[in-house]
Amino acid sequence: MGRLHNIFIFFLIVLSAFYQYSSANGIEANQTVALFINASQASTKKIPETLFGIFFEEINHAGAGGLWAELVNNRGFEAGGPNTPSNIDPWSVIGNESSVIVSTERSSIFERNKIALRMDVLCDTNTCPAGGVGIYNPGFWGMNIEQGKTYKLVLYARSSGPIDVSASLTGSTGLTLATTNIKASDVSNWTKFEVTLEAKGTDVKSRLQLTTNTKSVIWFDQVSLMPTDTYKGHGFRQDLFEMLKNLKPGFIRFPGGCFVEGEWLRNAFRWKETIGPWEERPGHFGDVWHYFTDDGMGHLEFLQLAEDLGAAPIWVFNNGVSHNDQVDTSNIAPFLEEILDGLEFAKGDSKSKWGSVRAALGHPEPFDLKYVAVGNEDCGKKNYRGNYLKFYAAIKSAYPNIKIISNCDGSSQPLDHPADYYDYHIYSSANNVFASAQKFDKAPRNGPKAFVSEYAVTGNDAGRGSLLASLAEAGFLIGLEKNCDAVEMASYAPLFVNTNDRTWNPDAIVFDSSQMYGTPSYWMQHFFRESNGATLLNSTLQSNPSSSLIASAITWKDTDSNKEHLRIKVVNFGSNSVTLQLSIDGLEVNSLQATGSSKSVLTSSNVMDENSFQVPNKIVPVKTQVEDVGEEMDVVLSPHSLTSIDLLINSNSIRLVGSDSVDKSSY
Repeated sequence: MGRLHNIFIFFLIVLSAFYQYSSANGIEANQTVALFINASQASTKKIPETLFGIFFEEINHAGAGGLWAELVNNRGFEAGGPNTPSNIDPWSVIGNESSVIVSTERSSIFERNKIALRMDVLCDTNTCPAGGVGIYNPGFWGMNIEQGKTYKLVLYARSSGPIDVSASLTGSTGLTLATTNIKASDVSNWTKFEVTLEAKGTDVKSRLQLTTNTKSVIWFDQVSLMPTDTYKGHGFRQDLFEMLKNLKPGFIRFPGGCFVEGEWLRNAFRWKETIGPWEERPGHFGDVWHYFTDDGMGHLEFLQLAEDLGAAPIWVFNNGVSHNDQVDTSNIAPFLEEILDGLEFAKGDSKSKWGSVRAALGHPEPFDLKYVAVGNEDCGKKNYRGNYLKFYAAIKSAYPNIKIISNCDGSSQPLDHPADYYDYHIYSSANNVFASAQKFDKAPRNGPKAFVSEYAVTGNDAGRGSLLASLAEAGFLIGLEKNCDAVEMASYAPLFVNTNDRTWNPDAIVFDSSQMYGTPSYWMQHFFRESNGATLLNSTLQSNPSSSLIASAITWKDTDSNKEHLRIKVVNFGSNSVTLQLSIDGLEVNSLQATGSSKSVLTSSNVMDENSFQVPNKIVPVKTQVEDVGEEMDVVLSPHSLTSIDLLINSNSIRLVGSDSVDKSSY
């Protein structure tokens, strides 16, 4: 009996210790939590149409070698920059110095792209090696050439005599996938050649070759190879564009980010250098992220991307401040003129000076540009406030309806300068980001609203895109959703990473030349796709002592089916399953329909699990049907999970408190 007593006491001690450990770490086995939702119109808020969007920056080769479908890397031989004009990387030579000599010189026809490649062919038909000599370009870590698809090749050339060049797409094993001959008897002056190549095979590591066995001197410049099946012919890579489209973004912020500032002003993004024929764009070295871009994705293309996505464009422009130098406010006038011209280019009538330039480039109708951000992360810089006030006054005078975003944080105290919105960035650990769901609970409701233009979990918690990171971010977004009267917009960063240039981890979408996948953070954003313009309901969690749960509820209408849904999102940030007891008030009796109702869950067996090219769908939303739908129902939440419960409701089932009539005017 004594031994049994001792075992019983030991068991109680162990159980007590486990309970204390569990409570201290926010873990409670078999926990039950109640969630009360008031769906009556008297307790709702209208969510901004723009609350959740995307942010594009030229980082990680997101555009050059990514969304922008140009296959040739360094098409104008300009990537070496003004101090190293001989750098033609990644172009390489076919043949040795006894048969061909390749160099560069400043002899191009294009005034803003003076560097051209010179190829001295020293051999002829009898002495050249088999296949000839020349140059090749591997693209951005390999060109993805697909059988049956066509590719438009454009290049400029001149020669000391007749030209006879073979242009071919060659696979990694040497197999010719497509070829054509470029011939002309007199090319003493620069001549444009344009041909279409149809691929007879597939290879993700292909390259473009320009070869000859005719003894001569040939100059090349501005060599471009584009797939003919870009989105609407606008130059965007189809598969990556569709991944953006599927997020249903309310806005797109562009073109940066630090990319806008530059380490030095000479390397900042300047919109006037990025419009017009691509051959005439000088491109620039993005010294922040350490690579040259030919600016194929320029001011017009970013505006076009926003229009194609159905997203509100948010233009971030340089305000005379970089990471290392800045313009004094007394000398800011040229920057003001540049930005006012950029606004006229986007918004001006087709008969205006810059609106006519836009129209001549193929877009006669103005773009719907309503938001601009004065700089990026520049609030602490010496001249920022002075420069900002100059921009604010000039823009408001010319375009009173443009909404202006300040870099300075106004979440805790009022700004000391006028603004329509203030920018807020957060990169931190999972715990800190999850806890920041309450960041805007006490933010001012009068004055500028927040634009959370960059958020993400970073560091060890994130890896290259972990489940843990996505859950913390989801909790943060639920907090923003519940504070939609203080927050106008939010976007994850960075959006893209070419896996061959991981300057920054993690990112939402990972890709290479031929494939892509979404990280858990990408799929997490799908749970918020229907929130823009939806109605936020009052929801309250009770019996949640560990604070490991956060929830919100919205009603939204499917525009395709015209059916109304109640969506409940819950993040279980804890390590145990939880039974969620749902109680929904404010609906007509029996208005919820089992048919058409569903539950989607984002989770995995380990919080540090990631997606990959090998297993791209390891962590994606899993959708199932909801059983026993009603105003009172229990839902089991998996450990470390994001759950969305979508309940189909009758369109006239939401009622005002104390009234049987329904006022739909607020919808």
